[in-house]
Amino acid sequence: MNKRNIIIGIVVFVLVVTTPLWLNIGRGAQASAPEVSLDTPAIKAMGDDAHCIYDVEYMRSHHMEVLAQWKKQAIRGNNREFVAPDGTAYEVSLQNTCLECHSNYEDFCKKCHDYNDVTPNCWTCHVNPTADNGGALKEGVTAGGDE
Repeated sequence: MNKRNIIIGIVVFVLVVTTPLWLNIGRGAQASAPEVSLDTPAIKAMGDDAHCIYDVEYMRSHHMEVLAQWKKQAIRGNNREFVAPDGTAYEVSLQNTCLECHSNYEDFCKKCHDYNDVTPNCWTCHVNPTADNGGALKEGVTAGGDE
């Protein structure tokens, strides 16, 4: 009797612990990655010269690391210049560099963030970008304080 209860207990435990695994099997296969729009005035103006600070594949997977590095560099190091691998210098700024080109938040950032179920902490200091505000800082936050 004890042996049977122990086995049932182990089976129930294993099922409970592995439930998230069973619920998520195949979920990623059901949804395809979103198509993001690069159709913004700034990108169109660049024409065939359109490029980001790093190549597209690197930015897709590492943009949050880049932004975290930029925040540290600008705030703690008081250095607001980034030199890309191609030698181009950029201002270390979410609003003035990234959102200048990627001004279509709904069709660019939001699609991927929703797909990956992430909530970036950018919006604790910055206002969610719209056509009107371009991702400005929230009232009371200084540009040198929390970029």
